[in-house]
Amino acid sequence: MSFPNLRLRRLRKTGKIRELLEEIRLSPKDLICPVFVQEGLKSKSAGQSMPGMERLPLKDVVDEVNAIADLKIPAVMVFGIPSHKDDQGTSAFAQDGIVQKAISEIRKNLGNEIAIMADVCLCQYTSSGHCGLVKGNKIDNDSSLDTLAKVAISQAQAGADLVSPSAMMDGQVKAIRQGLDDAGFTDIAIMSHSAKHRSSLYSPFKDMAHSAPQFGDRKSYQLPYTNPKEAMREVETDISEGVDIVMIKPALAYLDLISMTRERFNVPISAYSVSGEYALVKAAAMQGWIDENEVTLEILTAIKRAGADMIVTYFSKNAAKILNEK
Repeated sequence: MSFPNLRLRRLRKTGKIRELLEEIRLSPKDLICPVFVQEGLKSKSAGQSMPGMERLPLKDVVDEVNAIADLKIPAVMVFGIPSHKDDQGTSAFAQDGIVQKAISEIRKNLGNEIAIMADVCLCQYTSSGHCGLVKGNKIDNDSSLDTLAKVAISQAQAGADLVSPSAMMDGQVKAIRQGLDDAGFTDIAIMSHSAKHRSSLYSPFKDMAHSAPQFGDRKSYQLPYTNPKEAMREVETDISEGVDIVMIKPALAYLDLISMTRERFNVPISAYSVSGEYALVKAAAMQGWIDENEVTLEILTAIKRAGADMIVTYFSKNAAKILNEK
């Protein structure tokens, strides 16, 4: 078929014509902003490996989330850094735990102005730094499930709208769903880190959240990045266990998996643009090698283009400011 008079550049002639023809439209409404709350902290503490991100004391959480809501970002994901760690991760599900207090304060002061999501994992709370409970230097999957369910229930009791298990324990969605239902929280949604890969791109987060493992690594429970078929099996398993939203993590180097999930499954899809992705952009921008704003929008648009309905990202606030000014 021949198109002798076709010139696609006609459709790029002016900014307004380009706006009309945008196929993917990134919006602040696509974003979920992570928030780090540290127990016992007196003032904000900057993350050295994540410039622009801060650990917050409890007293500053409401102001921070208010600022996020003002940017038209619809949701936050709360991560806690406790003062106390033990081998059972008890501070993760304590009623007076740092995440539980933060959720309660946000809910009390903002009502339903923003959706509150909470990470369900044990790495910040266990003395081992692993995402599950340890027995004999081995991460014990089954004994971890009850604890993860307790964490999710405690977050729901505090006022969370959605819980987000990231431990990559087999059966975690089923255990959490059953726990929430039995506790009367049938309307609390689950967004599982369904295909969470063992990645070096998490290193800045481990520094920020004080969550590095104290021995070994996480290869026995997080996915190898070499196995896309296994990743799809993990997604399918979470769907069969009643998950509401699935997640691919990391995002930028895993766009193919986001696309595969979009093609295979009719479920809402989240992607997590992780700390290493953020740090790489920030480091290059600080050297003057790239335009940070342009690269930020390009990356987030690519993630949405691949099929993500929502994006958890440390770029949220800056991206929203740029998009709101357009």
